[in-house]
Amino acid sequence: MSTYDFDASDRTETETAPEPESAAETADRLERAEARAELLAEENRRLRAQHARARRSKYRRTALGLVAIGLCAVAGGVIFPDSREILVALGATGLFGGLLTYYLTPGQFVAASVGERVYAAWAANGDSLAAELGLREDRVYVPDERTDTARLYVPADAAFEPPTDADGPVLVERDQRGLLVAPTGATLFEEFRRALSGDLASRPEPLAVQLADGLVEGFELADGADPDVDAAAGRITVAITGSAFGAVDRFDHPIASFLAVGLAVGLDRPVTLEVDAGDDRADWLVTCRFEPDDADEDAGTDEEESTGEETGEDLEFEDTE
Repeated sequence: MSTYDFDASDRTETETAPEPESAAETADRLERAEARAELLAEENRRLRAQHARARRSKYRRTALGLVAIGLCAVAGGVIFPDSREILVALGATGLFGGLLTYYLTPGQFVAASVGERVYAAWAANGDSLAAELGLREDRVYVPDERTDTARLYVPADAAFEPPTDADGPVLVERDQRGLLVAPTGATLFEEFRRALSGDLASRPEPLAVQLADGLVEGFELADGADPDVDAAAGRITVAITGSAFGAVDRFDHPIASFLAVGLAVGLDRPVTLEVDAGDDRADWLVTCRFEPDDADEDAGTDEEESTGEETGEDLEFEDTE
């Protein structure tokens, strides 16, 4: 018997090839995946709606509580004539507060952490772009008459002329080479100006106060904003505490950008922005510098003369003593 005379079944192993998936099975699998995706999307919508209802119900319970207090106070005013005036006033306050809380319940909330993350991407992109173009650390906010706000200009040279009518974003003209973009504070300033009860101030001192109030009371971007104005020197420094968007020294931070845009528009001149770390009294110091005009210099001179006269009177009084 030959050594090569053996059964073929002993020589090879039977290999079963996987059968190809039929078109019907593929369609069925895709339908099941699509059904699962629709189910998850519907569950997501349901959870969001449930969360929104829970928040609205919380505000409405508060409103009902205020209305109940108001009704009790009014009823007390009827029962106790001696305290009627106080109880009726308290009741009216409760009813009014309840109605406002009920009908002005916010329908959507955006956490500060979410906004900070959105801004962080813009700050990283701005820094990377400025570094790639070899731009300077200067941040100049230039009034834009076409939009009634201001634009952020990052120059490439130490000696530069702030652009007034250039289109941007990349400027290649001599003495204006750099980056010209819309800042984060532009839309904030537009909203601030719409909500402003009076006119926007055009002098440094009242304008700084308006912007600081809008920053804290209007947008709640910071817990505190204390402006220090030296109009004659062309400097306004705002001490910031409790920033809602993290470190203020990053590229075009909303707090610093809003202040610089507001000052550039209100004073109608370019504003150079500097941000430094604060001390025990404040977290950050946002400094805006501008070219003072004659009125600013005269105001500074009058203040110095007034201080000198007061000092002279004190010295004369002491000599008399």
